[in-house]
Amino acid sequence: MTSSNTRSVLLGTLLSALWLMLSGHWDVRFLLLGLLSVVVTVWMARRMEIDDAEGLPMQQLPRLIAYLPWLARAVVASNIDVARRVVTPSLPIEPVTVRVHADQKTAVGRVVYANSITLTPGTITLEVEENSIEVHALTGEGARDLCTNEMGRRVTACEAL
Repeated sequence: MTSSNTRSVLLGTLLSALWLMLSGHWDVRFLLLGLLSVVVTVWMARRMEIDDAEGLPMQQLPRLIAYLPWLARAVVASNIDVARRVVTPSLPIEPVTVRVHADQKTAVGRVVYANSITLTPGTITLEVEENSIEVHALTGEGARDLCTNEMGRRVTACEAL
């Protein structure tokens, strides 16, 4: 089976499982409609070349699953910090714009990094370039945390094959 066929089968399997979980209907009519929807979606994805090798190779999935809890912890910690600054007027808010290095090898890696920055409260991605990302941070401390590049290293590890 070719790599493209394997991706199509995996996409079809994932879409079928999603259909079954979300629909909750096991009647033959609904199952046939679900199958038809999945076949049309996979066919359209192949025609539009959406299911390419860079999308999310399956060998990267375990790394991505390992990254998500770390990102969730970072989001919660930043959320608490921003909330403290909002309810405690004595804590400084010192907006700053910084440019952080982006050493991801693929466009998908840079997008994941930029989106991870934006998901983290107190920071927002302003511009993504080939080797760097411009970020607005609510505090200098938040900007310094980004400059340590911990998040960038973790995203790069997700895309490494």
